[in-house]
Amino acid sequence: MTDLNTKTISLDGLGIKNPTIRYQLSSDELHAEVLEKKQGKESSLGAIAVNTGEFTGRSPMDRFIVKDNITKDKVWWGDINIPFDADKFDKLYDKVVAYLSNKEIFVRDSYACADEDYKLNIRVVNEYPWSNMFAYNMFLRPIEEELKGFSPEWTVINAPGFMADAEVDGTRQHNFAILNFEKKIALIGGTGYTGEIKKGIFSALNFILPVYKNTLPMHCSANVGKDGDTAIFFGLSGTGKTTLSTDPDRSLIGDDEHGWTAENTVFNFEGGCYAKVINLSQEQEPEIFGAIKKGAILENIVMDDKGAVDFADTSITQNTRVSYPIYHIENIKKPSIGKNPKNIFFLTADAFGVLPPISKLTPNQAAYHFISGYTAKVAGTEAGVTEPTPSFSACFGAPFMPLHPTKYAEMLSKKMKDANVNVWLINTGWSGGKYGVGRRMPLKYTRAMISAVLNGDLGSYKYEDYHIHSVFGVAQPRKCPGVPTELLSPRATWNNDEEYYKTAFKLSNAFRNNFTQFEDVANEDIRRGGPQRFTY
Repeated sequence: MTDLNTKTISLDGLGIKNPTIRYQLSSDELHAEVLEKKQGKESSLGAIAVNTGEFTGRSPMDRFIVKDNITKDKVWWGDINIPFDADKFDKLYDKVVAYLSNKEIFVRDSYACADEDYKLNIRVVNEYPWSNMFAYNMFLRPIEEELKGFSPEWTVINAPGFMADAEVDGTRQHNFAILNFEKKIALIGGTGYTGEIKKGIFSALNFILPVYKNTLPMHCSANVGKDGDTAIFFGLSGTGKTTLSTDPDRSLIGDDEHGWTAENTVFNFEGGCYAKVINLSQEQEPEIFGAIKKGAILENIVMDDKGAVDFADTSITQNTRVSYPIYHIENIKKPSIGKNPKNIFFLTADAFGVLPPISKLTPNQAAYHFISGYTAKVAGTEAGVTEPTPSFSACFGAPFMPLHPTKYAEMLSKKMKDANVNVWLINTGWSGGKYGVGRRMPLKYTRAMISAVLNGDLGSYKYEDYHIHSVFGVAQPRKCPGVPTELLSPRATWNNDEEYYKTAFKLSNAFRNNFTQFEDVANEDIRRGGPQRFTY
């Protein structure tokens, strides 16, 4: 039972014995704890800065799902959803709670899903205060009245200092993140990377919502206009999902994880934002920059003796991050729920430089590109390494999707048709050549394209207004307000047709090769939504 006066709570039911429990500490209290324990430093912006240690990102090969009566016939097992033995889980769990026993630990009750009809109560148990502060930022915060009768449905147990013995415990190595749907536990150990906490619950909801609630979970950001029109932005890390949805002229619903209900509403899973800060500037992204203040947590950044952050310094990792509660952004939707989705944007950072900066998709193309989840990785900035690599992540979030990708694609296709939603492919990557030759599409032009869609300036498809791409079959607008016309045709920006088509066919072949894993379950209409030509 919870005693709100002394802020104590019993964890006997979890098997954690004689801990010193710091329950439901405020953000300011946790900030002070991190400094007192010398686990982080305060930046000149006021945010706490921590180093997550060995792991500065998720470890996909060390994410497991317990194979049990709930999951065995529903989960898409393989390299993404790796099965874990139930007996092994129980033994490892006992080790972790024994490790946390007799320690000072930080406990937080919170919830996910802003829509009351889909609310999921969560208890988070953390070894470190900054991990608990992350949970404060990223999950929804109950008021004190709600805590009196709080009953957690799911529990996250997070012990970064516990190292598994792979040979004995059944893990791949010393770190692990394991979901157990029968016991409703996310067990995380051996890694301090906080993203594992939020992605554990996201992965659980990606199973719970479609299986039990007829609701599509989405790895996307969302915002709403003054007229109530909701826009949804799908995209993998580094494609601009957080940046483009954080718009001073539209209210932010959320930046990463949402559900789309049968009632045609979109709700945020979270209570905060977790943004990449590589090369962040106040000029380019003022809303995100302004959110970095006391209460925010900077991860794996580099700063000088005076606390000034060098956002361009990637010597620790390219995946530098900030987490902050959503109320650090001024223009937010309260509650974090939108209605009537009108436009969906698939964001891709095409380092091959061959996809149009904006194109309109048919329903079949939308389903194909959703299942494909394309972006590209650049090899690095060292001399001589300029070849981009295609990267596909089904549903723009495969590492978090327990079901087969076609399940989510079918739900999305039906919702798009029922709601008459327009779907757009936005290339935030390279123009005028591939990575190392061309340049990244300027943010101001991408913003102008998004605005043109939201303002209705691009209209419906007509041949005189759109050109069908000869390789990918998508409809690229011939004109767009605020964007130089020559930028709208990727071929024209290359000034070398032979090289352009050679590279375009290389990417279309990569799409085809990736999609072979889905061809047996994707219908003919979806298969026809892919690139029109492959060979060169």
